[in-house]
Amino acid sequence: MIDKNVKIGELLEKYPEKADILLDAGMHCLGCPASQAETLEEACSVHGIDVEELIKELNK
Repeated sequence: MIDKNVKIGELLEKYPEKADILLDAGMHCLGCPASQAETLEEACSVHGIDVEELIKELNK
């Protein structure tokens, strides 16, 4: 189960198929070195994305 504390790099390593969901949500800097160390919650905050809604989508 994916939660708001997972780091973007870990999420993409474990679930590479979830990249499209992140891209569709507006996270277009997934390859950026800084994003790899950010938590999902931090990345959502930077991009103005509702973390709870994104988590629901990622866990479908």
